[in-house]
Amino acid sequence: MLQAQGVIAVEKQGQYLTPFQRKLLLKSLQADLRPEYRRRIDIMLLADTGQSQSQICEALGCSAEMTRYWISMAQTGNAHQWSDRPMGRPKKVNEQYLNRLKELVSHSPRQYGYAFQRWTAQWLGKHLEKELGIKLSNCHINRLLKQMGLSTRLKPATDEVATNQTSTGNSSLAIGDLTSTSVPESTQFWLFNSIR
Repeated sequence: MLQAQGVIAVEKQGQYLTPFQRKLLLKSLQADLRPEYRRRIDIMLLADTGQSQSQICEALGCSAEMTRYWISMAQTGNAHQWSDRPMGRPKKVNEQYLNRLKELVSHSPRQYGYAFQRWTAQWLGKHLEKELGIKLSNCHINRLLKQMGLSTRLKPATDEVATNQTSTGNSSLAIGDLTSTSVPESTQFWLFNSIR
């Protein structure tokens, strides 16, 4: 196998890596690494043995662009930086953002000077961008809320209210849970028929 041959041959010769860099990379391979990081090290070690870019791509199943980048890192003496370049898109959301999002959703927007009564993902995003400097899409904010078991949507009516509304037939408006001294306690709902 090319990969195994390359790692064994590394100890005999080196085109780009210093003996210290080679030893550091081989030691790093013994650790429990993500496959992406392991591939970076393998590319530099195989390039150091004289393997071509196409041979390395074929052996490791990686793109030519990735192979070219990590070969150049070995050639320029930057092999020790194999873990400095993070994997994937950088994370924007941190614990502070999540805690603040949770706090905002649990309070009325009016407490923060807004005229509306209910948060939307758009307004949460605008408020948090102004406050924390982190801009997220509305979809991402809704996704975060869902992961926390929260939502900006109104809760559905309880079963009791829903059954009372459907049993009235042609009424289009029901007012429930009114507590006032002027309303008799035996009346739970006032029904209004809309004029058509």
